[in-house]
Amino acid sequence: MKGKLTLNKSSLSSKKDLRQASKSDFTQGSILGKLVPFMLPILGALILQAAYGAVDLLVVGRFGTTSGLSAVSTGSQVLNFVTFVITQFAMGITVLTARYIGEKKQQLIGSLIGGSIVVFAIISVVLFVVMIIFSRPIAVLMQAPAEAVSLTSVYVKICGGGIFFIVAYNLLSAIFRGLGDSKSPLIFVAVACVVNIAGDLILVAGLHLDAAGAAIATVFAQAVSVVFALLLLFKRNLPFTIKKSDFRINEYCNRALKIGLPLALQECLTQISFLALCAFINRLGLEASSGYGVACKIVNFAMLIPSSLMQSMASFVSQNVGAGNEKRARKALFTGIGVGLTIGLIVFVFIMFKGDLLTGIFTTDEAVIQKGYDYLRGFALETMVTAILFSMIGYFNGHDKTVWVMIQGLIQTLLVRLPLAYYMSIQPDASLTKIGFAAPVATMFGIVLNMIFYIYCNRKNKIINSN
Repeated sequence: MKGKLTLNKSSLSSKKDLRQASKSDFTQGSILGKLVPFMLPILGALILQAAYGAVDLLVVGRFGTTSGLSAVSTGSQVLNFVTFVITQFAMGITVLTARYIGEKKQQLIGSLIGGSIVVFAIISVVLFVVMIIFSRPIAVLMQAPAEAVSLTSVYVKICGGGIFFIVAYNLLSAIFRGLGDSKSPLIFVAVACVVNIAGDLILVAGLHLDAAGAAIATVFAQAVSVVFALLLLFKRNLPFTIKKSDFRINEYCNRALKIGLPLALQECLTQISFLALCAFINRLGLEASSGYGVACKIVNFAMLIPSSLMQSMASFVSQNVGAGNEKRARKALFTGIGVGLTIGLIVFVFIMFKGDLLTGIFTTDEAVIQKGYDYLRGFALETMVTAILFSMIGYFNGHDKTVWVMIQGLIQTLLVRLPLAYYMSIQPDASLTKIGFAAPVATMFGIVLNMIFYIYCNRKNKIINSN
């Protein structure tokens, strides 16, 4: 035991372990039969994770103030920014873990995870300091309505205090998914969701703490989630060990950083653009701000299917690339697109024609309901086109083409979506519908870029193979 923390001493010899190993092996069997079962728990976990913010908004909308609703709307945008960046940063861990499993090099995973823990601990400290000290400037920068600046600042500060749990949760999820296990993250996030709902009802509906109560409930729920995840991790039979000497910045975590950093940078700038979009809309008034916040919660849920496809695709493709099965990786891409488009069409119809029913869940204010629905009508097409784009992004992530993913993401966001949304917001007849339509326009542009890159990569590989 000296100098060594053993996470697994036994082989996958039991029937249970063998079944788990078979389910986690993406290099053989039906692609649809392996991809969809792996994707569904990821989707479930994402739904429950999105429910944190949705429940916060729902309870504050029903039992809090309009200012509190705006504060949660704006503050959750900031929290989403941090969470999404961390998730993309952790993608390097997922990809490399899956790659080492495909290459039968499980002994390298311990060093990868140990080094990654050190890196993410440093990131947590930086985020903690920034969100605590600069909470009010962040609220002002977001152009939160004057009535909601103080509440927005409090929301950001409380979430900053619990940022260690938020970072830890995403790191643990990345590890599990890299191992081919998407069910465990679903379990511990489900526990956290129940805790968050109970916390919101007690602190907001019961004690009338408004936006501050919602933030406290979210942080406490994340803390419970992390504790539960650690318990599951240490009780499992894992195909690797972690030594104390692994807890340092090493070559394996550096490789993960090279994969994850471009994705994190792209996500960072993309989320900044979303924050800028939020600021554009905040200038249109309190009702527009609250309506956009409500719409964003629905958007978050609608985007979960493409997001789960992207995460699943990265693990699936990476494992097959590690095993030298490129043909199967390409088939997985088109399978994912087909699944995403089918479900995306259903979501599109519901959002486009019944969006007011969805926005009405979160508030009783008719003006806010209508403003939210206005945005959804412009956004609706995004539910389908994103299925194509995110499947392609997952495919390229699985190939370590994360620099390209960053480039295409920045092009479509900074050169198409943000300028178009800004232009629509400054028109005399500015509407949330026109602003919302900037999203699918940018996504379709991104699809064209990725199709060109896909063709280029295939031609390049054919030339290499022919030689």
